[in-house]
Amino acid sequence: MSSIVQVNHLTKQFNQFTAVNNLSFSVEKGDVYGFLGQNGAGKSTTIRMMLTLITPTDGQIEIFGYDLYKHRREILQQIGAVIEKPDVYKYLSAYENLLLFARLSGVKPTRQIIMDQLEMVGLADRAKDTVKTFSQGMKQRLGIAIALVHNPSLIMLDEPTNGLDPQGIADIRNLILQLSRDHKKTVIVSSHLLNEIEQIATRILIIDKGHKLVEGTAEELFDSSQTIVQLNTTNNQMAVEKLANSNWKNNLKPMRDGHILIQLDQESIPVLNQFLVDQQIGVLLLQPRHSLEDYFLQITAGKQHVGTFTN
Repeated sequence: MSSIVQVNHLTKQFNQFTAVNNLSFSVEKGDVYGFLGQNGAGKSTTIRMMLTLITPTDGQIEIFGYDLYKHRREILQQIGAVIEKPDVYKYLSAYENLLLFARLSGVKPTRQIIMDQLEMVGLADRAKDTVKTFSQGMKQRLGIAIALVHNPSLIMLDEPTNGLDPQGIADIRNLILQLSRDHKKTVIVSSHLLNEIEQIATRILIIDKGHKLVEGTAEELFDSSQTIVQLNTTNNQMAVEKLANSNWKNNLKPMRDGHILIQLDQESIPVLNQFLVDQQIGVLLLQPRHSLEDYFLQITAGKQHVGTFTN
């Protein structure tokens, strides 16, 4: 695979505040690249720098193998982007919005091309309806259609599911997968919703307070040799006390939703079970977990509140 985006030592300071701090990462051709972090972690600032909406304090951005600031026009012509809520004309129809933005981009699409774009985002049957009658999820899908009107190679979506209901979130998720799978687009998706990124991303970057924590594929990040195990017993309080006063004490993680969480390699699971049985504690559940949320808890050692990522 070849890199579409190469970011090196990117830094952005606003007066005394450092929003992005020495950030480096790469996006490969064909990736659905999940850009994860809590609100305020620096995701939107980074994407705005990648779209030349903000000037970096330091660092370099290369896209399609060229320096972004030396080849700005040529590069941006190959990028489509939706930054949070898309700006559309609510008194125009979906068709009219798409036609207008196409012409502003220097594209002269046929009616069939516009209808194909609306079909792709599931809005063909609402082509003649004014946008003011659309739900937020439909407006978001129209915004993505507008971002695609000039057939870009790279698509950047900044928090595309913000404010959407579960159906709207599912629609955007399926659209992103369709763009990657069927239309061979490279997609960068920033979000604070761990479970959504987990379902679509081929590669993941997690940042916190402008710093990179980790980057890699799901397989690289979710090391099965060191996984989180969810434990429920007949007496969780006693189980935690016994574990905290044993050789397992360094494996314990903060409890979540009433469950005991413990990090260990899979081969140690039966050993843990036997330890609890020997302590006369009944084991009700001993289940390995492999979610992105669990991985985030591992790399932050439970120091941050994961609820920020799941609400």
